[in-house]
Amino acid sequence: MELGLAGKVALVTGSSRGIGRGIALALADEGCNVLVTGRDENALDEVASSIRSKRVKAVAAALDLCEAGTAGALVETVRSEFGGLDILVNNAGATRRGEFITLSDADWQDGFALKFFAHVRLARTAWPLLKERRGSLITIAGTSGRKPQAGFTIGSSVNAACAAFTKALADLGKQDGVQVNCIHPSMVDTDRQRRRVQAEMQRTGQSEAAIRQQLCRETGTTRFGTTQDVASLACFIVSKNGSWLHGASIDLDGGEIPVL
Repeated sequence: MELGLAGKVALVTGSSRGIGRGIALALADEGCNVLVTGRDENALDEVASSIRSKRVKAVAAALDLCEAGTAGALVETVRSEFGGLDILVNNAGATRRGEFITLSDADWQDGFALKFFAHVRLARTAWPLLKERRGSLITIAGTSGRKPQAGFTIGSSVNAACAAFTKALADLGKQDGVQVNCIHPSMVDTDRQRRRVQAEMQRTGQSEAAIRQQLCRETGTTRFGTTQDVASLACFIVSKNGSWLHGASIDLDGGEIPVL
């Protein structure tokens, strides 16, 4: 399927690994030039090198979006290096698991700092560039925002806030010609998910295969997702074929059911 993305410019946050890396590489496969950003400079350089091998342009910007002024610096880098912006993927950020009673104020503040507030600032700063090119913005949130769990109170709250913010921004996007959507991935086979599996293996003494089967059974999913699953959906959404998707929050979860 021809997506019509060749020559577009994309900015993907949290793209040094995991879902962000997968999205950045998939966009490059479709002919996009990509600005990758995150806090791990060495990992970003590796991703940028992989993108360049696809005969498109890549720039790596190692920074912490929680720090003051970094959103402006990132958007200025897009402007100076690429001349504009067509696609913004707000993906960076992770939140701590744990029971509500044991989580501190600092845990909550950290949870919202990057995945919510930093992306609010980046969306506001990048909006004029997206408006200029009638571009697209995708937020990568998570199914816990739709199906909250006691053991993931921070993540559930942050992801719900991300979805609400995205929906509100989509309303503005109708006026300004900017497409805005949200993807809620479930259990994606990333380093973070693998650490969760390892922790359960150590706690229970069970094998990796048994833990994976148990997690799929408990959540009612068909299998663990892959970064390519999320990346393929993101590429479709921002392509000419996905142009009627607007203000959507899409569960990409293998049929997950709430944990009761």
